[in-house]
Amino acid sequence: MCRSMTPRPMMQNTISPQYFALSNDEIANVFEQIADLLEINEENYYRIRAYREAAQTIRSLERSITKILKFEGRAGLEKLPHIGQHLSLSIEELLQTGELSLLKQLLTEVSPEDVFKLIPGIGDVLAHRVQQELGIETLEELELAAHTGQLDAVPGFGSGRTQLVRDALETILNRSSRQRIRVSRWREIHAAYAMPSIALILDIDTEYRRLAAAGQLPMIAPRRFNPTGKRWLPVMHTERDGWWFSALYSNTARAHELGKTHDWVVIYYDRGDHQGQCTVVTETRGDRRGQRVVRG
Repeated sequence: MCRSMTPRPMMQNTISPQYFALSNDEIANVFEQIADLLEINEENYYRIRAYREAAQTIRSLERSITKILKFEGRAGLEKLPHIGQHLSLSIEELLQTGELSLLKQLLTEVSPEDVFKLIPGIGDVLAHRVQQELGIETLEELELAAHTGQLDAVPGFGSGRTQLVRDALETILNRSSRQRIRVSRWREIHAAYAMPSIALILDIDTEYRRLAAAGQLPMIAPRRFNPTGKRWLPVMHTERDGWWFSALYSNTARAHELGKTHDWVVIYYDRGDHQGQCTVVTETRGDRRGQRVVRG
């Protein structure tokens, strides 16, 4: 007598997604940085608050946010306070790729002077003076200048104001006390890791200017020095040799003053925990006059 057998379901091979090893604090730091940049851009108050509240939620969790996503999916994230569908997608993107496209976009839209004005004790005049006289364009460079005495040499800064800047930067750049890295350690990491090769940066510069001249890059409307809101600034994002690059013409006050807005190219580079930026310009003096050189 034959018995009908119910076929057993075939086992399917499933591959669990791989996630970057980011801590809750590191993810919260990204959300707080986005909130800071949105605030500079004078974005909607509730959008800014949403990122700050999400950062607080993530930082206060006892469980790893990565494990919640891995075992419960985005539905598990959306059960958390202040984490809705949009922010759960952002967390998933960050853990899957190690970066967030929104953050990269905001970094290309905000000027260094506007970033410096986030620091207590630095207003419009001093932010412009710091960028112009020291040629620095990131908070990390400002922190180093505050610790090496360079900032003291800028008119308007004394020991009291410089100390205020140092304290504020320590809070902003090192949100978690468990992750604090003193300037000496920062210097060791920076010196050991350096940056992409000069040849690679010059290749990015060449490609950016070629595509910009051909009208093959997306345009953004910078907020500064653009009263009509015209989309004139081409932006390029690309990946080379494990580095992620964003390139755009300089929109600083100095570039406008010297008529270099279509010569100076600011290049942001990022690989894992290592980020930085430099500017490629046409040399105007000496043996390398007329050649493209990397500064910063």
